[in-house]
Amino acid sequence: MTASMMFVPASAPDKYRKALATEAAALIVDLEDSVAPGAKAAARASLPALLAGPRDKPVWVRVNDLSSGMLLDDLVSAVPARPFGIVVPKCCGRESLLPVAHYLDALEAANGLPQGQIKILAIATETARSMFHLHEYVGSTPRLWGLAWGAEDLAADVGSFSNSEGSVYTAPYQQVRSMCLLAAAAAGVRPIDAVCVSIQAVDRVALEARDACRDGFVGKMAIHPAQLAPINAAFTYSDAQREWARRVVAAFAAAPDSGAVSLDGKMIDRPHMRLAQRVLNEEA
Repeated sequence: MTASMMFVPASAPDKYRKALATEAAALIVDLEDSVAPGAKAAARASLPALLAGPRDKPVWVRVNDLSSGMLLDDLVSAVPARPFGIVVPKCCGRESLLPVAHYLDALEAANGLPQGQIKILAIATETARSMFHLHEYVGSTPRLWGLAWGAEDLAADVGSFSNSEGSVYTAPYQQVRSMCLLAAAAAGVRPIDAVCVSIQAVDRVALEARDACRDGFVGKMAIHPAQLAPINAAFTYSDAQREWARRVVAAFAAAPDSGAVSLDGKMIDRPHMRLAQRVLNEEA
């Protein structure tokens, strides 16, 4: 699984270097929300040097959205550093992704990188309007690696005083989460769960991560190292899940012409086979 993806401000090189040594499965170097407007130019300029060192995990760059007027400048600085991918905020379907994909085509060619190497993770639910464009991610661009949902910007856009009650998202945001999950499945990409902004509420982070893994998400974004352990634990397949996956694969191997087989008194069909293969691929 993708497990934990932790944000690090691009304007804080010491935090980035420390983050490389954490248990985060991936890092997202942020040029957007965590960088003050007056510091964005300096953070952008420092990006190639910041990412120049060795990495033992995927490093993404979150850019500013197209309407900011900073997107192309962000990408020009990011691409030579060869990030694993670009996180695109404030997405609204195909119209938000295609300019990024076209810029990446040109910048990869200019920097001698393989075409399509840099992936895109779209944060797909940060405005009310975006919710009516989720179907457009299907077939949008082969660069699309995953869809993430976000509740904080959406709450501000909708006018909510809060998006949760206690440690539980309220009904509109539960629906948004579900729609993002289904949109990612329809597009054949990875669904990524939202950040928990309660930094030290480890129990809430753990609960959200367990629920997300149960429902089909493959990872969760984080904003603090304290959140990494519960996220990674939730997104680690159990021995029982791995054994189930091996038995599903074995059952279909014994009946290669069957569309469905019986296992433990239950019908198992091809979607279960794909899930089992996903579990076993994570073991490899």
